[in-house]
Parts: sequence; structure tokens; C-alpha cells
Amino acid sequence: MALLTTTIGSYPKPDYVPVPDWFKGESTIANNPTEAYEAYLRTHHSEVEELLDRATREVVEEQVRMGISIPTDGEIRRENYIHYHCRHLDGIDFSHLSTKTMRTGSWVGAVPTIVGPIRAKNVFLPRDWQTAQSVTNRPVKMTLPGPMTITDSLVDGFYGDDKQLGQAFAEALNTEILALVEAGCRWIQVDEPLMAREPEKALAYGVENLERCFFGVPKEVTRATHVCCGYPDKVDNENYPKASPDSYFRLAAPLDEAEIDTVSIEDAHRPNDLSLLERFNLTRVILGVIAIARSRVETVEEIATTLQKALSHIDKSRLMVAPDCGLGMLERDIVLQKLKNMVEAANSVG
Repeated sequence: MALLTTTIGSYPKPDYVPVPDWFKGESTIANNPTEAYEAYLRTHHSEVEELLDRATREVVEEQVRMGISIPTDGEIRRENYIHYHCRHLDGIDFSHLSTKTMRTGSWVGAVPTIVGPIRAKNVFLPRDWQTAQSVTNRPVKMTLPGPMTITDSLVDGFYGDDKQLGQAFAEALNTEILALVEAGCRWIQVDEPLMAREPEKALAYGVENLERCFFGVPKEVTRATHVCCGYPDKVDNENYPKASPDSYFRLAAPLDEAEIDTVSIEDAHRPNDLSLLERFNLTRVILGVIAIARSRVETVEEIATTLQKALSHIDKSRLMVAPDCGLGMLERDIVLQKLKNMVEAANSVG
């Protein structure tokens, strides 16, 4: 039986979709994705839904053709996977942005401000999921930013306490997650890259708030979290800040014991001591085996070797295969080559 494969979140946008990504384009977009996105909406409002629906369906179909077991919607609608969600929450002011240093100093940008109680507005992800799911019988995974990561990506002008703020975000995310479950979505992933950056905070309250996101989710729904180690500012930049190699070891047991089913970790851009996998006794592990900001294409043999090593530390039934993180930074032709090799390697491992 072949190992299951998935993608993590973002996917290269088709050329006809002018929604700017925060990690591409001019510095104005990177430093102020909110302003760039709102300018886009003003210019393209009449055609936005049709284009985004078309693009979403196309990237799901492409992932399926490549052999991906659990595709995502590619996050085509998102200029910034955090701010996209925050636009659908009360208590956040997008009209006045403040400069903030984030991710333990690796990113500086202009971000919205929290000015009141965080609450969910009308749910929006069920429609995103239904658009993506309409073109395949394979389960489409939907992704959401986690409480710790959202907290680090905004300026708090109201709560004054990260744990309390994270709880408010978790409750708002839970509203959206339960709406996805009601719509029929069976794979839901909460992304918490900040856990690897701030393991002390993750252990103090981050894992608890992650569980709160999934409160009331039935067992037939896969509850996943993705914890990555850092995102570079451009492709083939190897010297960018990464979380401590020790972070996964510190987080493994608490995440394994948490009320979640699947943990996604990176291994391509910074290989782990794969004995790490032995610390996950209950949960499934999604192992990142292709680098998402490196243009070099990993060979089938390289990926298969990593997977064979991994299988000496974890049962095959609890190992899945994926890219390290989202694929949006890479050009489409490189993504296709990497995914083709990843799927072939996953299918070859006995």
C-alpha cells in the first residue's frame, strides 16, 4: 500500500489571477499586503469571484492529476493566509496599519490592529471548500491560520494578554471549523508555524488553544496541524532564520497527546534526526520531503531514501508525505516536477 500524499496549503496561482501574494512581487506587496489586496479588489471586484473559482478548481484538478491523495484549495483567494481569515473577524481594524517585527525578528511588515473583542462574522470557508471539492472525489483539505500565529501577525491594541487573545482566536476559528464540518469537509488543518519559533509559549498555552480550535469536531474528521520552521523571503535563499532544531523534539509529546489526529513537520530544508518520529505514538505524521523555496528538484531516489529512513521509526499506517510547506513561492513547472517525484517516491516505498 502506497503512502498517502498531500500538499500543505498554497499553490502557484494561475497567471490570470492578479491577487498578490505577500511573498512575491514588489516590496509594497510584501511589506503591505493589505493595501495591495484592497487595491486589487477595487480594480477587479466585478470579476473576482469567477476568476478565483476557476483558478481554485484548476489547481485542485492539477494536484489530483499529479496523484496527490489529499489536495488543498491552493489558497488561491488568499493574499496572505493570515489576513485573509482576519478580514472575516470582528475586532480587527484594517484601515490603520502598524509596523511590527514578527517571527522572532525574521519578518517586518505593516499589519492590522486589534481594537475590540475577536468574534467570527458570517462563515466563509464552506463556500471556498465546496468550490474546491466540486471537481474531485478525493477529500480536499482546508487550512486555517492558528491562534498563536495570528496573534504574532497583528498588533494587539485591546487584550494585552497573548493567551487570552489566542483563546478568542481559537473560539472564532472553531466557529469556522464547525461550519466546514457541517458542509461536509473531512480534512481540516490549523497552521501554527509560531509554535516552532516560540516553543515555550506553545507549551504554556498554544497547544491548549489549538485543541480549542477543534472543540466539538467529530472523530470522522481529520484534525491536523502544520508546524513549519521558517519561510525565506525569496527562492534559493538558504541563509534565512529558522526555528531551533530542538523545537520539534520539545513539541512532539504534547502534540501527540493533544486532541488532534495529524501533525505536519518539515524535513527537506533542514533535515531532522528522524528518531523524532518515535515520539509520535498516537498521531499520524505528515513529513515534508521537498523544499518549497529551493529551485533544485529532489530526485525520486533521494525522497524514497528519506521515507525508508522514516519508516524505521514510525509505522507505515501513520506516515504521510508532503512538501515542507506551501508551494506558492515556486514556479509552476518546478512544482510539477517536485510533486511528480514526491508521488512516485511515495508509491515506491514498501
